[in-house]
Amino acid sequence: MMEENGRFQLEMSITDSITTCLSPPVYDMVCRLGFDTKESCDINSLVSQHGEICWKILAECICYTDSGENVDYLKSVSLLGPVCEAVHTHIYSLTKAQFEVRYTFWCQWTNFPELFPEIFVALKSLQPEAIPLSLMKLTSCLERALGNVFLLIGKECPFLLRDLLVSKELAEVFGQSVMNILRVFIGSPHGLNLRNILWHGFVSPKEIPPKYCSMLVFLTAGLGQLLKSYLQQTNFALVHRPFVTFTNLKDLIIFPDINDEVLSVVEELIKKSTFVLKIMIPFWEAIVMKFRSHRYADCIILLLTQLETGLRKIFTEVNKCPKRFLTAEMLAKQLNDVEINHLPFFLGESAMEFLWDFLNHQEGPRVRDHLSHGEVNLNDFPKEVTNQLLAFSIVLLFRFVGEDVLSVSMENVSIRILISCANRYCSQFHPVSQLKKKILHCEKSIKIWPQLPLVPEEQIPEATRLESSSEVNDCDNLIIKISSELQYYMLQSDHNFNNLLDYPPTENWSLLLHELCSRHIRTLYCPRSVLEVLAILQKISVHCHLVSDQIIATTEVRYKQWVQKTLRSRQRQNYLRMLNSIKLLSSVLQLLLLLITMELVSIHIVNEKNACEYQQYLKLNILNSS
Repeated sequence: MMEENGRFQLEMSITDSITTCLSPPVYDMVCRLGFDTKESCDINSLVSQHGEICWKILAECICYTDSGENVDYLKSVSLLGPVCEAVHTHIYSLTKAQFEVRYTFWCQWTNFPELFPEIFVALKSLQPEAIPLSLMKLTSCLERALGNVFLLIGKECPFLLRDLLVSKELAEVFGQSVMNILRVFIGSPHGLNLRNILWHGFVSPKEIPPKYCSMLVFLTAGLGQLLKSYLQQTNFALVHRPFVTFTNLKDLIIFPDINDEVLSVVEELIKKSTFVLKIMIPFWEAIVMKFRSHRYADCIILLLTQLETGLRKIFTEVNKCPKRFLTAEMLAKQLNDVEINHLPFFLGESAMEFLWDFLNHQEGPRVRDHLSHGEVNLNDFPKEVTNQLLAFSIVLLFRFVGEDVLSVSMENVSIRILISCANRYCSQFHPVSQLKKKILHCEKSIKIWPQLPLVPEEQIPEATRLESSSEVNDCDNLIIKISSELQYYMLQSDHNFNNLLDYPPTENWSLLLHELCSRHIRTLYCPRSVLEVLAILQKISVHCHLVSDQIIATTEVRYKQWVQKTLRSRQRQNYLRMLNSIKLLSSVLQLLLLLITMELVSIHIVNEKNACEYQQYLKLNILNSS
């Protein structure tokens, strides 16, 4: 179970006989329960000739427990089955033009009206991914739109859809019975829970009945009608929150662009890699097709779900817990209070750091969060992000193929480059990495100071110069002392570092910072105490950078005013005092950055120790279990 030539050896015990990733109760709820009732429903009772949706009839299908307070989801899904069938038959019978006239108008409140004609086409499509993909896009769009409605009254929108749907704010706008209807379809783990089972990769192609997709479109249009009435009564204006944009894309790019040659290899690979469940192969084929047709949002939405499914499969294998295939939290350090998760050790540090960077770290792109909560403009999704995640996923596919397939594929230069990039990956968005960047940005700013235009030194009062010189010497002595302490932390064989210390640290402080920040620091599962220290150090670094930039800006302005002789007497005196302090400030900032970097060295030592203990524990555990 060790890495070999960019691949992991693993005998998979989960067989290809899996026909569904849904638990038996969820499968019954989604695929059977809504078909039990044989009674038909007249569409004319649900929507008027003028296109108004009758919520009263829909509300009559919602059953409640004996207490009358909670929704009885089983009975409600059963009663809503014929209603959903009638709605689906009705929408399916429309032409695209008729659909747009009757329903797209009422979906404008979502700020994504163009999605609904696209869903209409998908409802008639034979493509296996059409319904699941449409539902994922629709549920994320609906969640974002409902959040905008919440903010008409509320102040802080709930992060989770289930909390949003039970809020008093939405009940005030739409009515409690309407919110109960919605919760049968999305937002409650006791209902159909369409949003969660789709976005977490539990659904296989064609497993979700199309009638539920039609019903959600129908409900979205009905919500638009209710909202229009509410806005007219209150004179409120609905404000659409701006979309999240992915910044610092250059930090994301570690893989080269995927070319058509690689995609052709992948088309064969998905049939041979045990990372892919056989029932999910149509999704993987769609992923390649969407990338080829430049549908980057569609591609990454499908890819995220299949990446989670594949990782969940490996998780249950390496931890020998097949029952957790339906519930696994793959990236956690521990399975429970006692058992440690073997997946990080199995995948390797580089793979885990990539997953944490793209999915979890607050400073990272958090792709799945932003997409699943409707925070991203799907029409303008960046190719760069999709390319990186697809490239990483291709490498994972290769780690679960036979030797014959691997040896042939490794003859392809593009494939070898992808695997090499994956094996060299280091975290870009962990707080440690972010701190390093802030240190070096500040250092770059301070290095500008010697080039700043200054008045001649003889024009600065001598007494002040002598006082400043003394304080600067004190700072320099501290830098020398701290640098010497570093020798106790670094290996004697580290010639790079020791060569730097052969020179006065006050002259080499910049090179010293770069050398220390270039060191790889383990980032997986940092203790909370370390993360708290890193947060403080980042704030200090940001303030140091701010001070440096302010000094640069003020010095340039004041020098210009000095030359033009537009400074008043007090301004001249303050300017000369500031010039006198610049060398001292520079030494203080250098000292602060060095101290922060020293703390990074300490964190490195702590993390190395923790990582060694973790790996020893896993090795012993593996030996004992074998």
